[in-house]
Amino acid sequence: MEKTLSMTLAVFVLFVSSAALFGAPAGPPAAIPAQSYLVVCDTGLPTGMARSLSTAGAKVTSLIPQIGLAVVSSADPAFKTKAAKIRGVTAVVPNPTIQWIGRNEKAVKMDIGNPPYSGAGDWFFDLQWGHTAIQAPAAWDTGALGLGVRVAVLDSGIAQYNPDLAPNLNTELSKSFVPGEEYWFSGGLNDFSHGTHVSGTIAAAMNGWGVIGVAPEAELVMVKVLSETTGSGSWGGILQGIVYAADIQADVINMSLGGFLPRRGFTDEDGIKVSASDISFLINLMNRATSYATTHGSTVVASAGNAALDFDHTADWVHMPAQAVGVLAVSATAPIGWALDPDTSLDVPTSYTDYGLSAISLAAPGGDGMYPGDDFCTVVIRAPCVAFDFVFSDGMCDQNSCNFWWGYGTSMATPHVSGVAALIIGRHGGSMDPVEVKAILQGTADDLGKLGKDAWYGFGRVNAYNAVK
Repeated sequence: MEKTLSMTLAVFVLFVSSAALFGAPAGPPAAIPAQSYLVVCDTGLPTGMARSLSTAGAKVTSLIPQIGLAVVSSADPAFKTKAAKIRGVTAVVPNPTIQWIGRNEKAVKMDIGNPPYSGAGDWFFDLQWGHTAIQAPAAWDTGALGLGVRVAVLDSGIAQYNPDLAPNLNTELSKSFVPGEEYWFSGGLNDFSHGTHVSGTIAAAMNGWGVIGVAPEAELVMVKVLSETTGSGSWGGILQGIVYAADIQADVINMSLGGFLPRRGFTDEDGIKVSASDISFLINLMNRATSYATTHGSTVVASAGNAALDFDHTADWVHMPAQAVGVLAVSATAPIGWALDPDTSLDVPTSYTDYGLSAISLAAPGGDGMYPGDDFCTVVIRAPCVAFDFVFSDGMCDQNSCNFWWGYGTSMATPHVSGVAALIIGRHGGSMDPVEVKAILQGTADDLGKLGKDAWYGFGRVNAYNAVK
């Protein structure tokens, strides 16, 4: 394809911290605005629940009987009291909006002409050191490409016309749970699309164009749960996305997102107060959703977070969905100076990754910016040496050109694990119990660091070849 490609270098850090959860309430409004609530029932939703909620003064946004939940909005100050009296209701809690992916982005645009040919056919495959680290090419040589596997990407939208992604994207099943936004990313050519970058790492097609995903023949479904402009989303929106992905029989659910909840309560970015009691119900609802997904055949993978926190010593905080039931939490690894020394270790724990023996399941390539100095290096293209230690993947396209981005974070590590999970499931006929997938992922990972499970790598850095051979 004769095109002039515009490539963007982005130092993208997915950083979720406690500070991201706290926002100052706005001044007193002229009228009481409608607030979003989660109405919780122990088992399913009683018959006539929508009518009962309407009578109590609420507008029903969605009913999720699979996990005993109704998402509603109401401007009635007495709504919680009224709703709590409805038969079957066990709790009425705020539906908080929090920052699930960070705003800490810095970008430097780099214009290049037609890129040089890579031996892999896809021009920029040589920049994907993460695939080398997990032995993805060796896995492909066995015939494992992810064919017949559906991966739901819960994120902020996707560049649906990107030539790397379009061949594998199921547009009919892709769906948005963000009010006012479609499932696709509607930003401009030079805007970073988190969901596009993640999707490219999972399943960019092996089509002689751009990059290659870990599972290049897997099917992608974009489930938009985060605003493409802010990276924030509601708790209820995440829950809806997980249940929807399970209901469309997604074999893998990738969540390169996460937020820390202080167990003693907080105030969300809209100024809504969430109590310690509310936190308990929010955690329970997330556990219900991930349990529902795993029992319905979805392997759930989530980023561990990028606050450099030790899960073993943060009792006052909980990180969701990484610490939810049945979820594989992924920490991040990276090289330091790979462009100068391709034989350097690709498995250094990153400077930002969260860790902890109690939480981390697996490690995977996430990239980092630890290389010092402002030197330039050349690997396929010329760029600052530090950039080559990041994860390279897809970006936005218009009619004439496409952007590619470097990024780092546990957001970038998570899709490597989801891709390997897709290879495993495809190898076993396209359908597989998540318990078995988890056992293979952990049992075939490269045991790094302390012998056995450890705080940085969990059961090890994921290995695609070992997982499918």
